[in-house]
Amino acid sequence: MSREFRQIEWEQNVQEDWADLLRLAIGEDLGGLGDLTTSALVPTDALGKAAIVARQAGVVAGLPAAAMVLATVSPTGRWIPEAVDGQSIDTGQRLATIVGPAAGLLVAERLLLNVLGRLSGIASLTRRYVETIAGTPARIYDTRKTTPGWRRLEKYAVRCGGGWNHRTGLFEAVLIKDNHLAFGAAGSRENRYTPAQAVGRARQYIAEHFTDPREQVIVEVEVDTLGQLADVLPAAPDIVLLDNMAPEVLREAVALRNAGYRHVELEASGGVNLATVRAIAETGVERISVGALTHSAVSLDVGLDWSGSRSE
Repeated sequence: MSREFRQIEWEQNVQEDWADLLRLAIGEDLGGLGDLTTSALVPTDALGKAAIVARQAGVVAGLPAAAMVLATVSPTGRWIPEAVDGQSIDTGQRLATIVGPAAGLLVAERLLLNVLGRLSGIASLTRRYVETIAGTPARIYDTRKTTPGWRRLEKYAVRCGGGWNHRTGLFEAVLIKDNHLAFGAAGSRENRYTPAQAVGRARQYIAEHFTDPREQVIVEVEVDTLGQLADVLPAAPDIVLLDNMAPEVLREAVALRNAGYRHVELEASGGVNLATVRAIAETGVERISVGALTHSAVSLDVGLDWSGSRSE
C-alpha cells in the first residue's frame, strides 16, 4: 500500500470549522432580532423535551455537530445521545433526546436537523458505494467537490460511511493534472511536460521544500491513456489517476502496472456511479474516487418529535 492521505475524524479543526459555520447559521436565522414567533407565543419559563428521530434508514453522521448547536443556542439544555456517528439506523430510530428551555430548543431545531440531515445523507450514500464494491481490493475515496467551508465536515461524513478521504486541500499533496502539464517547463503551452517529467519536477520541489522526513508528500499524476501510464510508471509516482477509462482499459492498466510497478497504486476516476462502480472495482484498481459522495448526496430525513410543553 502506498502513502495515505490524512483521514479526517471528529477532531479540533473539524469542531472549529463547524463553530464558524454555526455562527453564520445562527446569524442568518435570528438576524439580530431573535425568533419572533417563539418570543410572541412561548413563555420564557416553558421547558421542552424532544426526540431526534430518523424518518428513513441510513447511516448517521453529525451528532457531535448537532450537540454543538444545542450547547451554543441553549447552554442550559441537555443533549442525551442515543446513537453514534457511523451507525446504521432504521426508520423511526431515535438518535438523541434534547431537554431544556423550550425557546432554545425551538431555535436549535432547524439548525441541528440541517447539519444532521446533510452529513447523514453523505454518510448513507458513501455506505451504499462501499457495500456495492465489498469483496474487491478497491476503496472508495471522496474528492474536493465539496460545499465551500464544509469540506472537513463533509469528508468526516464520508469516513462515517466507511469511505476514505482523498486530499483535504491543495496544500496536502501533489496532484498533477492535464492543466498542469499544459504549461510546460517554460510556462508555455508549446512545451508541455510529459507525466514522467512532471513527476520528476514535483519530486525535486518536495526535496527542496520539505526537509523533514516526517513530511511525506504524496505525488499523484493523472493520465488519459495507457501510453501515458507506461511512460509515467518508471518515474514512481505514489498514485496514478486513470481518468475516464472503461473497465476493459482499466484491466489493461492494472496488468501494465503489475508488470514491475506494484508499489504504485491506481485510482479510477470519472464515470463512477452506483451502476458502474462494481465493474470498476473488479478491474483490480486500489482506489475509486467519487465526487458524487459530496456533491450529489441527498440529505437524510431527520425530524424532531416533541414530548410536550414541559420537560420531566
